[in-house]
Amino acid sequence: METSELNNLSVNKTVDARGTACPGPLLEAKKAIGGLGSGEIMELLSADEGTRVDVPKWCKKQGHEYLGTLEESGYFRIFLKKS
Repeated sequence: METSELNNLSVNKTVDARGTACPGPLLEAKKAIGGLGSGEIMELLSADEGTRVDVPKWCKKQGHEYLGTLEESGYFRIFLKKS
């Protein structure tokens, strides 16, 4: 998705994992996605560089749709859609 599309997404849940290091953000995402319905969108906030690689791989493995990442000042906003 383009940056403008990501910025305008209607997010169902935001998970702030900026205070945790790898694998913390991915574990937070795994816990949180269980509370979403199929097709709902989650935004994961993470300051850990590895999360940018880990989350897309995890999405592919689990069948969720990785929508994209926005880089903010000091952290990343990672978007995914539950399968």
